[in-house]
Amino acid sequence: MMDQWIEAVKKELGLDAAIDKEMILNIARDAAHAIERPAAPITTYLIGFAVARGADAQVAAAAIEKLAKQWPTNQ
Repeated sequence: MMDQWIEAVKKELGLDAAIDKEMILNIARDAAHAIERPAAPITTYLIGFAVARGADAQVAAAAIEKLAKQWPTNQ
């Protein structure tokens, strides 16, 4: 079902880009657990924004993963 949804969204938005579903889900998980649940969609959106501006998706994801792992838990 998820793959069908992804393809439908890409078609609706006129996108012809490969995506790394596991990377996106892992970053969403890290943000949700390290920060708070609403951080997940915001974080993935911001990574998408960075990629649209030319950032490498894997590099951006690695940077955010590192940031989430270093994030203080008492904030």
